[in-house]
Amino acid sequence: MAGKLFLRTFGCQMNEVDSRMIADLLGAAEGLAPAARPEEADVIVFNTCSVREKAQEKVFADLGRVRHLKAANPRLMIAVGGCVASQEGAGIVARAPFVDVVFGPQTLHRLPALLARRRASGKAQVDVSFPEIEKFDHLPASREGGGDASATAFVSIMEGCSKYCSFCVVPYTRGEEVSRPFEDVLAEIAGLAAQGVKELTLLGQNVNAWRGAIGGEPADFAELLRYAAEVDGVERIRYTSSHPREFTQRLIDAHADLPRLAPHVHLPVQSGADRILAAMKRGYTALEYRSIVRRLRKARPDVSLTSDFIVGFPGETEADFATTLRLARELEFDASFSFLYSPRPGTPAAELPDPVPQAEKHERLLRLQAQLEVQAAALSAGMVGSMQRVLVEGPSKKSTAELAGRTANNRVVNFPGEAGLAGRFADVRITAALSHTLRGELTDA
Repeated sequence: MAGKLFLRTFGCQMNEVDSRMIADLLGAAEGLAPAARPEEADVIVFNTCSVREKAQEKVFADLGRVRHLKAANPRLMIAVGGCVASQEGAGIVARAPFVDVVFGPQTLHRLPALLARRRASGKAQVDVSFPEIEKFDHLPASREGGGDASATAFVSIMEGCSKYCSFCVVPYTRGEEVSRPFEDVLAEIAGLAAQGVKELTLLGQNVNAWRGAIGGEPADFAELLRYAAEVDGVERIRYTSSHPREFTQRLIDAHADLPRLAPHVHLPVQSGADRILAAMKRGYTALEYRSIVRRLRKARPDVSLTSDFIVGFPGETEADFATTLRLARELEFDASFSFLYSPRPGTPAAELPDPVPQAEKHERLLRLQAQLEVQAAALSAGMVGSMQRVLVEGPSKKSTAELAGRTANNRVVNFPGEAGLAGRFADVRITAALSHTLRGELTDA
């Protein structure tokens, strides 16, 4: 069977990677090529995320927009995957009977078989089980550019979360923390390097919670990084997303010892108030978080730190919020993500009293975002005149006459250059800092 696949992705970077895997799977199993519009598709897949507010309702709204396509073409297959699928399960089919397949993040590798069973049986297929790391044995490596010429790639090294923060649904939708075996991870990295990949991003819900065995001895994430950095051809390594509870001194030491480890760390703090952190069940205090940052910056002075913030958690006072603003200012966070708290069904925080008006929460969010924007702009301005080692990703989005690349601290730089530089590292002098990007010029230095 050959046809078209319309794939819509919601939410996080993990979902983006999962979607690329889904596209590769269905391309190999059914010969499906990408469709720009659902009207062109033979298979429609919604890869969902529970992180954003009213995620379930948005999914059902999107399903409603394609229902008429199913009525007009009964052979059209509609599948719903991701965290909302895991959370709702068969309830999706009960509410939207025209859905053919429901699959979870851990069963996406079974999607071709689920579609085949749906066609053969005429019955909707639901599989939102947690078969641990089975999916990694059936999935191709995910290359960010989606083709052989891409110099960057993602490697998932663990799945799930065992932290059970009071606001988060991930443990319930993706399961507990499960690490891929060391040999499998390193074999994938070596294979990607042999294909020309120069920059790797190691992925996991709590990526630094990876645990395994190397040579029969227990090993942690820091040890895995040391082995990954020794693979020939790999010139830069990133990882996301890390958790403060797993940010060990060994990991900090790795940042001091491994030049190939990018000087950029995404370390979600969520709040600067100990009372709120305790209610969130984050497992650390603001002082402990500050200690991690202090030691990390001592080990790697050029490190860029980004974070996540939740504003308006139930019971957050203006004084609590002021401590978050102060922490963000003192630690000089770079561009970070900040969100208004919204309750997730089934999480403990959803039952907490929440007397703060939504308008007040929104005003706090705007204040935090404005402060973070100023801080990021100041850090960008401080890079003007500096030399940066940039991995050239391809043509600039704004001008095909220019190239776009990414610095070690994860900033996008646009600069004049020849298309043949794509996929290679280049030395670029930063000439200007714009609102969300940098400008630069190639140099022979």
